[in-house]
Amino acid sequence: MISNKSTFWGYRRENGRVGVRNHVIILPVDDLSNAACEAVGHNIKGTLAIPHPYGRLQFGADLELHFQTLIGAGANPNVAAVVVIGIEEGWTQRVVEGIAKTGKPVTGFGIELHGDHDTIMRASKVAKEYVQWASELRRVECPISDLWVSTKCGESDTTSGCGSNPTVGNAFDKLEPLGVTMCFGETTEITGGELIVADRCATPQVRERFMYMFNRYQEVIDRHKTSDLSESQPTKGNIAGGLTTIEEKALGNIQKIGHKCKVVGVLDKAEVPTGPGLWFMDSSSAAAEMVTLVAASGYVVHFFPTGQGNVIGNPILPVIKLSANPRTCRTMSEHIDLDVSGLLQRQKNLDQCGDELLEIMMRTCNGRLTAAEALGHREFVLTRLYESA
Repeated sequence: MISNKSTFWGYRRENGRVGVRNHVIILPVDDLSNAACEAVGHNIKGTLAIPHPYGRLQFGADLELHFQTLIGAGANPNVAAVVVIGIEEGWTQRVVEGIAKTGKPVTGFGIELHGDHDTIMRASKVAKEYVQWASELRRVECPISDLWVSTKCGESDTTSGCGSNPTVGNAFDKLEPLGVTMCFGETTEITGGELIVADRCATPQVRERFMYMFNRYQEVIDRHKTSDLSESQPTKGNIAGGLTTIEEKALGNIQKIGHKCKVVGVLDKAEVPTGPGLWFMDSSSAAAEMVTLVAASGYVVHFFPTGQGNVIGNPILPVIKLSANPRTCRTMSEHIDLDVSGLLQRQKNLDQCGDELLEIMMRTCNGRLTAAEALGHREFVLTRLYESA
């Protein structure tokens, strides 16, 4: 049983945060720098290049979110050191300076006036030093209150709301009194259940901000002149799994926050929480986008309940998958870290499943690779607010 005396073995970073992984990442500022980053990742074993398709001609709030997500990814406690490569020196240094505030090693390289060959050579030399330095870092015993845990579900079906999502909720109810920092989101998938979440907000101010975030999403739909989210919310997979409306999906989704937790605060995309407890993040319901956002927000381990079977992973954040669908657990077993189908077959109760999830979480924090990590799933998808200039 987990308690306030429980500990895990993590990496204490320069700013006091604790990570459960020890990555040295090669981070491109823009799509033009992907090739150089991947070349450095190929040259220096033990590093991890994180390519993405954006970073050129963005502006306004969309550009700010781009920087915030990249800086947050590099600042995540699961990252020991960072090499940043961008086409232009100015934007590259902005990312470097943001990450450097954590105190961790970070160096940036601009490709302009140097070209790929010289940039790759110089960046590889630094990456080699970083990965050797990081290889000597050792895990230390840390209190459970140092842990930051996020959740998002995917490919939901009827077993999600009845089995795997309540398992996450049970785990969250047990983590909240221990001072753990937790997060949920998926603004679109709360539609029809938003007042339930609003009633769980700890203060009127939190409730007001939550409703502001939810209504802001509704305005996006109005702006695009549609009231039809068919084949998007719910998806074809959701419908095939027995979820016929977004309201049904929302009621299942909300099970992830348990029965006891209060929402202590509301975060914008990739925003960093300021204290322990359960936070709501305004975020996309697309799996890779949402997991990337919570990684940028600083979370170090993620619960991902799935019904029909989602294969999502993340290069920075270990994603623990659980399912209550016996068919999924049988046909996609290599992707599932925890089979809770026994809950719906009355072979286990919810408390047992919640405890099993927490056990897997602790093992993951102590170094166990998740199924997604072992299979090489490293989906890193940036959220866009609008098109580039």
